[in-house]
Amino acid sequence: MRSYCIHAFGEPLVGDDRPIPEVSGTEVLIKVEAAGVCHSDLHLWDGGYDLGLGRKLSLKDRGVALPLTMGHETAGELVAVGPDAGGVDIGASYLVYPWIGCGECRSCRDGYENYCAKATYIGVHLHGGYAEYVRVPHPRYLLPIGDLDPAQVAPLACSGVTTYSALKKFGDQIAEHPVVVVGGGGLGQMCLQILRALGGKGAVVVDLDPVKREAALAAGALAAVDGGAPDVATLVMDAVGGPAHCVLDLVGSPQSAALGFDALAKGGTLVMVGLFGGNTPWSLPLIPIKAARILGSLVGNLEEMRELVALARAGRIQPIPVTRMPLDRANDALLALRNGLVVGRAVLCP
Repeated sequence: MRSYCIHAFGEPLVGDDRPIPEVSGTEVLIKVEAAGVCHSDLHLWDGGYDLGLGRKLSLKDRGVALPLTMGHETAGELVAVGPDAGGVDIGASYLVYPWIGCGECRSCRDGYENYCAKATYIGVHLHGGYAEYVRVPHPRYLLPIGDLDPAQVAPLACSGVTTYSALKKFGDQIAEHPVVVVGGGGLGQMCLQILRALGGKGAVVVDLDPVKREAALAAGALAAVDGGAPDVATLVMDAVGGPAHCVLDLVGSPQSAALGFDALAKGGTLVMVGLFGGNTPWSLPLIPIKAARILGSLVGNLEEMRELVALARAGRIQPIPVTRMPLDRANDALLALRNGLVVGRAVLCP
């Protein structure tokens, strides 16, 4: 089978020809029909994250071994099952839940495999969906998608479940207050659709790119604010109607974090999702003075993904814009994403 792998961090992906994986035990095999290209893949491609103050989190030191096939947003057809795998149907279409844990620690037992300290994420620790086939450890990680388009469904495995889990952290506030969404890319587009499905009051989207701001308005945003404006915090609060009770930072830079905090109301909640990098810009005394809640949100758990797919199958989540690209253009897709040229999601279709 053909796959596109990282052989060296920071270098172009290499097209490899490898045998189709065999399955044993509880393993199952998916013929990939769609693999989303995510901003997290850029960090993985580079080999780490900028922690600010001259520090870097090295993925090599965190157990990411090369060569590696990226791709954690994967959907396709089930073509083989191991002798101990049951409850799934050969020939049916599934979305793959990639955030797999050890299954034994407290986080895993509590249903939060995505928080596992010994994670084996597909596309990060295990070979992922930038390939013609992907092997999955257990059928419990397959979610049936029926006749939904795999290219439209694949982003639910990361951009979808990430924004779904983050929005749930605001609780009932999303029905009462607009959510300020910092970042209008693939996650921002997905956030708008999920917020509507959850009965949210709406979103004010902030982005530097006028194309993404226009796309946000077309997708139903209450307003779209230029993140590069000198008075951006004032513009955001004007659009919200006052200080914001709910801010979702999908960028995760010092600038976006500062904006989110500056626009926050007393007692408001700032949920951090983005991984752009850097160090925190907040004045420590203002955190208690504002009674601010600052939460981190890491993807989502398996139950949240089931809930999200159920919403999609019920027609309550409209598809985000998708650019379909052949597998052999994996490098082009990553570069387009890095250069801010993708509206919605780029999806590789082998």
